[in-house]
Amino acid sequence: MATGLDFEQPIRDLESKIKELRSFAEGHQVDLSDEIRTLEQRLQSLEDSLYSNLTPWQRVQIARQSGRPTTLEYVRGICETFVELHGDRNFRDDPAVVGGIGMLQGQPITWIGHQRGRDTKENLYRNFGMAHPEGYRKALRLMRQAEKFGRPVVFFIDTMGAYPGSSAEERGQSEAIATNLRAMAGLKTPTISVVTGEGASGGALGIGVTDRIYALEYSWYSVIAPESAAAILWRDSTYAEKAAEVMRITAQDLVDLRIADELIPEPRGGAQKDPNWMISKVGEKIVAGLKELLQIPIEQLLDERYHKYRDMGSFSE
Repeated sequence: MATGLDFEQPIRDLESKIKELRSFAEGHQVDLSDEIRTLEQRLQSLEDSLYSNLTPWQRVQIARQSGRPTTLEYVRGICETFVELHGDRNFRDDPAVVGGIGMLQGQPITWIGHQRGRDTKENLYRNFGMAHPEGYRKALRLMRQAEKFGRPVVFFIDTMGAYPGSSAEERGQSEAIATNLRAMAGLKTPTISVVTGEGASGGALGIGVTDRIYALEYSWYSVIAPESAAAILWRDSTYAEKAAEVMRITAQDLVDLRIADELIPEPRGGAQKDPNWMISKVGEKIVAGLKELLQIPIEQLLDERYHKYRDMGSFSE
């Protein structure tokens, strides 16, 4: 297996035994097909049991796996053509946020999302998907451009949070995010966001106020990461697992709380197990969502968007 999560160790052990048995059978010309089949059935049963009973913390760990598709992989896998656009026309281009124009079934769409790296070098270049103010200002520029030309906007959310360094604060990190929130609330074009991995803090919300919010099965979305919440609540970040339990941050929780509109199923064990299949499924959901949204008059869409967010967090006793 590509992943090395502790709770998956029993699966890796059984996979190793199956591999050894196959190698022995081939090397010694022995028929061990019955034994191998039995172990494969046991493996499937073990995977079914494990992945159908994941804790919130285990889901957080899966969402952080490096092999999960990135924004650019989703966009290039979904679109027929894609042209990336750069810069905020003010300070610089932020590699942690990518965006551009891509064609999907003949429809021009603006695509924006957090971008992580595949290795240490690329992650340093992308700042691990943690955007500076210029990243959010680039996103805002592309949103306004899409609004001007009547293009829908699709966002991909996958970040540990907005970059918290002094340089970001000096250039107005909170103002950049707040401006995006206000702009997205009244953007006169259909919008969709997909939480593909981690959706932490204002860094996620800065491109997350949309008409439809979809969440991948093992993703999470919250005002704060479990480790940070634990450090505040119990003054100990090692209580992250407990924090994940009480915060209700999983994709299913998001749907239950009416924060996310729909959950997108992932391959067993996570999107990193079959990236191409995952990209295809996300593309199908986006096509279906846009088909629905494009039929709604803009004024009605804005009204529905307003009530969508006003109704979040409401409850009755």
